[in-house]
Amino acid sequence: MTAGIIFEETMQGGFSLGEVEPSAGAEAGLKAGLRLAMHVEVVIDDLATFISDPAHPGRLSGSVDFAPLGMGITASSGVFQLFSPSRADGMGRRMVYELAFNVKGAAYYLAGEKRVLDDPGPDLWRDTTTLYTCLYRGDSAEGEIVGAGILELGVPQLTSLLRTLRTTGDGDLRTLATFGGFFFGELWELYAPLAGGGRP
Repeated sequence: MTAGIIFEETMQGGFSLGEVEPSAGAEAGLKAGLRLAMHVEVVIDDLATFISDPAHPGRLSGSVDFAPLGMGITASSGVFQLFSPSRADGMGRRMVYELAFNVKGAAYYLAGEKRVLDDPGPDLWRDTTTLYTCLYRGDSAEGEIVGAGILELGVPQLTSLLRTLRTTGDGDLRTLATFGGFFFGELWELYAPLAGGGRP
């Protein structure tokens, strides 16, 4: 049996239909009092395979709250990637969260990414907690964009996330330590050079 990891995460923020760019959608959504919440469960079935794969993929499921479409909309399938490459020089990373769901027979695809080290400056907290998100019509990110916004992971949500972190299969405390070492090792590699540091 393999050793895996499960955790739950909630991100929310201003979101608006009719916008195609996340910043504009977030601003319009907040002005209109509209917020979208993404509640997800991340499943990494085999931590060793996850770490060795450059895309660092996992499985995603959960639900979406957005008043114009509905509350508690179930999304049984999705895509998750943690620190997958985003730049040719190897310095950029993406955290990918994507959910497919249906509303009254219509298919939608919510796709977001955290852009880790996408610009100069050691803005670690913002990079790892800000999800730039678009809503597509259809069952993939190839469809028409029908809404956009920016979701965020606040301190209370981060605390809740850490409380849900658990192991599966043959996982134990060493599995949690390995996952933590991978996560913080990636951040060290990306951000330490900006502060004049390097790997210990």
